[in-house]
Amino acid sequence: MILGPSGSGKSTSLRNLNPDETFIFGILDKPLPFKGYKKKYNLDKKNYYSSDDYRVVLNYIKAINERRPDIKNFVIDDFQYLLAHEFMNRVSERGYDKYSELALHAWTVIKELTLTRDDLHCFVLTHSETDQQGYMKIKTIGRLLEDKITLEGMFTCCLFSMVVDGEYVFLTNTDGTHLSKSPLGLFKDLYIPNDLQFVKESMINYFNEE
Repeated sequence: MILGPSGSGKSTSLRNLNPDETFIFGILDKPLPFKGYKKKYNLDKKNYYSSDDYRVVLNYIKAINERRPDIKNFVIDDFQYLLAHEFMNRVSERGYDKYSELALHAWTVIKELTLTRDDLHCFVLTHSETDQQGYMKIKTIGRLLEDKITLEGMFTCCLFSMVVDGEYVFLTNTDGTHLSKSPLGLFKDLYIPNDLQFVKESMINYFNEE
C-alpha cells in the first residue's frame, strides 16, 4: 500500500514500471502524472481500465490473476474513491447497514489481492487523513474498517508518500506521525526514492534471499 495526501507523488511513482508487465486499474479515470502515459497505458494495450464499481475491480483482479500471466504488476489507483463514490451514491439511505456493506466491499477487494499468484505484485494507492491525535493514516469511511479490519494489516508493506527537502520520497517505517511499515531490513534508509519499480525489486531481492 502507498498512502499519502493528494499531490505527494503516489501516482507518479508508477512511472518506471514496465507497461508491458503492468495493469493499472484507475478508480478515477484521470490522467497519470507523468509524460507519455497515454502511449504506455490505454485500452488498446489492454493494460488500463477505469471503474468505481467494486464488482468490476474484483472481476479484473481475478481475470488478470488467472488469464494474464504476462502481467506482473497490478495497480489500484485512488482506492479511497471506491469507498467515497459508493457512499455518495447511497447517501440518502438511512441506517448503518450501508457502512457495513462499504466495509465488506473494501475488505473483499483487498482480500482478493492477497489470493493472487506469487509473481503478481499488487500495489494499492490511496489517500491519507489525520486522526484526532494528529496521526496520518489511511482514509476510510465509517469506523468498521478502522476498528475491526485494520486494512494496513493486510499488507506486507505500507509506504507513506511525502515531500522532504523538495524531493518526493517514500517513508519506510513510522516516524510517530505517519502510518508506515516495512519488514525488518527490507530498506536500509528511512526515506527511499518515490519509485515503485525500486520498491518491487527490493522486495523481490529481500524475500528471495536464502
